[in-house]
Amino acid sequence: MDINLNDLSLKELRELKGQVERAIASYEDRRKKDALAEIEDRARALGFTLPELLAVAPAAKKRAEPVARYANPANPADTWSGRGRKPGWFLAALAQGKTPEDMLI
Repeated sequence: MDINLNDLSLKELRELKGQVERAIASYEDRRKKDALAEIEDRARALGFTLPELLAVAPAAKKRAEPVARYANPANPADTWSGRGRKPGWFLAALAQGKTPEDMLI
């Protein structure tokens, strides 16, 4: 596609510029529509509809809340699962000579 820009009037150049800007803005949308059509065609070829396939997609697994394993000797409601950073009360109890086994729930 060769366009001799020198042969165009100012009005034609501005119209062309507007067309180019609209084409650029819609480029991503056109690509998404093409990809969706291709996926729908593939699903249809396999005997499914796209919504049927999307409904089958597994949901993200949630992590189970960790179970508390240790309790603060001074406040038993203050607990720690043993994962992650050690809480200050746990470190203080260790410094006082307690063992982790002493604080097990």
